[in-house]
Amino acid sequence: MKLITIAIDGHSSCGKSTMAKDLAKEIGYIYIDTGAMYRAVTLFALQNGLITDEGIINEEGLRQRMSDIMITFQLNEETGRPDTYLNGVCVEREIRTMEVSKHVSPIATLGFVREAMVDLQRLMGEAKGVIMDGRDIGTVVFPDAELKVFVTASADVRAKRRYDELTAKGEKCDYDEIRANVIERDRIDSTRAISPLRQADDAIVLDNSNMTIPEQKAWLLEQYRRVAGRE
Repeated sequence: MKLITIAIDGHSSCGKSTMAKDLAKEIGYIYIDTGAMYRAVTLFALQNGLITDEGIINEEGLRQRMSDIMITFQLNEETGRPDTYLNGVCVEREIRTMEVSKHVSPIATLGFVREAMVDLQRLMGEAKGVIMDGRDIGTVVFPDAELKVFVTASADVRAKRRYDELTAKGEKCDYDEIRANVIERDRIDSTRAISPLRQADDAIVLDNSNMTIPEQKAWLLEQYRRVAGRE
């Protein structure tokens, strides 16, 4: 089969990353979690006092520090999936906390942040044979991707998934707070001026509200084989 670029976009906590990681492992592609990249920038801002307790971002301060942010991915041999590294330190756990989740959408609306991340994403994916998931992969980063998927699910389902994920890690969390965060992230992601979340015209829509992970995996593998197997 020919090497292609696979772009998976969609709402927060709808299982994009799990689907993308599983497919990448199955077909030997490189997986790039673009959401993790924005989360890493957010973590950097939090660690360096660039976000106040009230959630106000020191935009100029962050702009000046962007050159100090190095984001890479390294394969975790135990899980078979890539972990996110910020300036050489694995931050895979830290970037998944509710504290980062509360601030990542406002960080991702900043033009200079998106420009830096999109440039890095294009560099990572220029050789094809990659799967990227995010908000604007099929519309902005790789508008010519051979396979585009737009994933969605109800806010209640996504909040429950996020709640289960955090509690499984031993974190104390509140379902109602998580649900409110999911809805607010949808609003910010869909209405921001730069690269808003939207379905690409040629994307295949998947509502996975009532699908199991194996069912999602099988569906995505079928789409890949259909597109990559073309002459």
